[in-house]
Amino acid sequence: MSLPPLVEPADELTVEEVRRYSRHLIIPDVGMIGQKRLKNAKVLCVGAGGLGSPALLYLAAAGVGTLGIVDDDVVDESNLQRQVIHGQSDIGKSKALSAKESVAEINPLVTVNIHQVRLDSSNVLDIFRDYDLIVDGTDNFATRYLVNDAAVLLGKPYVWGSIYRFEGQASVFWEEYGPNYRHLYPEPPPPGMVPSCAEGGVLGVLCASIGSIMVNEAIKLITGIGEPLVGRLMIYDALEMEYRTVKVRRDPNAPEITELIDYDAFCGSVSEEAIDAIKDSTISVKDLKEWMDAGKEFELIDVREPNEFEIVSIPGATLIPKGEFLNGSALEKLPKDKQIVIYCKSGGRSAEALAVTKNAGFADAVHVGGGVTAWVSQIEPDKPSY
Repeated sequence: MSLPPLVEPADELTVEEVRRYSRHLIIPDVGMIGQKRLKNAKVLCVGAGGLGSPALLYLAAAGVGTLGIVDDDVVDESNLQRQVIHGQSDIGKSKALSAKESVAEINPLVTVNIHQVRLDSSNVLDIFRDYDLIVDGTDNFATRYLVNDAAVLLGKPYVWGSIYRFEGQASVFWEEYGPNYRHLYPEPPPPGMVPSCAEGGVLGVLCASIGSIMVNEAIKLITGIGEPLVGRLMIYDALEMEYRTVKVRRDPNAPEITELIDYDAFCGSVSEEAIDAIKDSTISVKDLKEWMDAGKEFELIDVREPNEFEIVSIPGATLIPKGEFLNGSALEKLPKDKQIVIYCKSGGRSAEALAVTKNAGFADAVHVGGGVTAWVSQIEPDKPSY
């Protein structure tokens, strides 16, 4: 479905801009008027991470006149495997500021606004209001639903992408012309069911593949060329090197979006059962170290995946992945004569496993708050983190 151009063209291009964008200008579909539309466009990128990195670089290179960057995180060494907008010297720096500096190197003609805040219901409408188009490069369901609902309330289109391991997805949501994100995912998945990239990993170059597709869609929307992915979901399998698209239709029974809600509560990082289980059953890594030094009898269980266990683990731990707790097979492996102590990377998966363990009758079981990440940070800083 072809759509009208999102943005009116700027009055003119300077000689410098004509030289810079000449390869666009000689494409008949883009030409001078399309480039003037890009110059006049204001695009907000939510997140300067895996998807935001290539998206921001190519939006800037394409000549989008104003870019906004929303990100309250700082650059970590583990980001550099895929977040190509940042470099070694940026570690510890604000991602939004680092991204702005990289954009300036790519194209100093672009105006960059940075929003070093955590996007939430209190600020999203004010931030979105000044932009023509939203590019959503977030990696969690709560923010995705927030972005969708805010875009619907403001009548703005947004380009969405998602990545996990070797698979990526992309689509365009615009209530005026097609479905929104809630028509694709009416409800978030159960807490703990879908691992994040931090838990499951992502092939670094996949970010470039999906991020460039998102920019392609943004350019099409701004200039009014081609057929954007409105009403279609593009799925990319990097291992099979296969692209496919599926139709996404409006759900006539979907409730109308009339206000913003508490998205953290709506999505839930952990289940209510897990929240109940960890009450009065959480120990710190310092508590765990004291138990070890005192020779206390307990069984330490690591509920991460085998490849994570190979990277780093807490001494003396036995690996039993969380999936075995969820299907019940782990319970027969647990000793009945020792207290069970469970940990994961940061505490979410171990909380879910603890709920299963307690329901099975291991009343004195506990989990380690902060998991192996906290252990490395506070107890064995010479070990690697990930």
